[in-house]
Amino acid sequence: MIANPNSRHASVRTIALCFVVALLEGLDLQVTGLAAPGIGAEFKLSPAQMGWMFSAGLLGLLPGGFVGGRLADKIGRKMILVISVILFGVFSLASVYAWDYSSFLVARLMTGLGLGAALPVLILLSSEAFEEKHRSTAVSMTYCGVPLGGAFASLFGMLNLGYGWRSLFYIGGLLPIAVAVLLILWLPESRAFQKDALHRRQVGSIGQTAFSDLFRSEMWRSTVMLWLGFFFTITTLYLLLNWLPSLLMRQGVDRSHASIVQIFFNLGGAAGALLTGRLLDRIRPGIVVVLTYAGMLLSLAALGLSDSFTVMTVAGGLAGYCALGAQLVQYSLAPKLYSTYIRATGVGTALTIGRMGAVGGPLIAGAILAAGAGVGGVMLAASPGLVIAAATALILYEKKTAESEGAIPR
Repeated sequence: MIANPNSRHASVRTIALCFVVALLEGLDLQVTGLAAPGIGAEFKLSPAQMGWMFSAGLLGLLPGGFVGGRLADKIGRKMILVISVILFGVFSLASVYAWDYSSFLVARLMTGLGLGAALPVLILLSSEAFEEKHRSTAVSMTYCGVPLGGAFASLFGMLNLGYGWRSLFYIGGLLPIAVAVLLILWLPESRAFQKDALHRRQVGSIGQTAFSDLFRSEMWRSTVMLWLGFFFTITTLYLLLNWLPSLLMRQGVDRSHASIVQIFFNLGGAAGALLTGRLLDRIRPGIVVVLTYAGMLLSLAALGLSDSFTVMTVAGGLAGYCALGAQLVQYSLAPKLYSTYIRATGVGTALTIGRMGAVGGPLIAGAILAAGAGVGGVMLAASPGLVIAAATALILYEKKTAESEGAIPR
């Protein structure tokens, strides 16, 4: 991918370290869902309270994504990533020592702040490590760590490590702190950021970028469409990440079988995240967008309507493949829309908008279940948003393809 051996080595190291951090993110994002039965029993939580428990960490993602992106554009990708990883590690450990429902919510809120700041930087570092024609693949190689981390969380959840639900939070806290040390020692700063920062120092424009740059000239249309795509895609993804085991158990699936479906969901997600990036770099992106979102709608229907464990398992794997593939579609698209000096801000802001849906998704699912609509009602409610997300991604990818082919002047 890169001709210079030294550059290649730095790029491979960047992807490897970003993958490890994404793995930890995936683990931490799912530990609350896996630990939910034990937490709910210990703190005697209602379904509505459990919805807020799922959403507490997601609330922290909102300012985390925006602030992390802005700071990464101003002071560098590496420093912000290190701080973010330490933050979510420390507060994941703090979750272990929660003494009641309120203290647990605070710990998860602060964990989410660190997670929110880390993800846009991971996307930027992996995207900026390679040439344009390989960037979707690079992002996918990093992002597939998220579902794999979720699969590890599911495996840990099936083991009896001697500390009940708190075992998952011990793992989710100690590992990030250790990885932060590796980042300090081995992670190179983005060459694109260094080059752009040098140029801006030479012309005296350091610190003069603004949030309004996301809306300059015709850019506002792309920004708004990107926000819609992120919002509806992440809403559905986090609904599944947080509620899937509980939804399956409501359909009569026992806990061990629900865990198996969750593992297939995460393994399918890893494959979807990885293969979708390769496809985006190799064939016309619009075809990938249509297939990915159509598969997502089909799998949601199967999960909501079937009572067969075999069908649920296959649908879980397909849902994971398409949900993470759809997320990768959005993550690969976002860096392509913005110049280096505002790129982290653009990606971080889109993630923040998306996470508003992530916060609302679990709450909406809880409300639908409380109203008696059932699992099918939850799955049906996600469908219109997925159609909108597919349409906006299709428009933006087709526009970028036309630009690259010279049909539309840059």
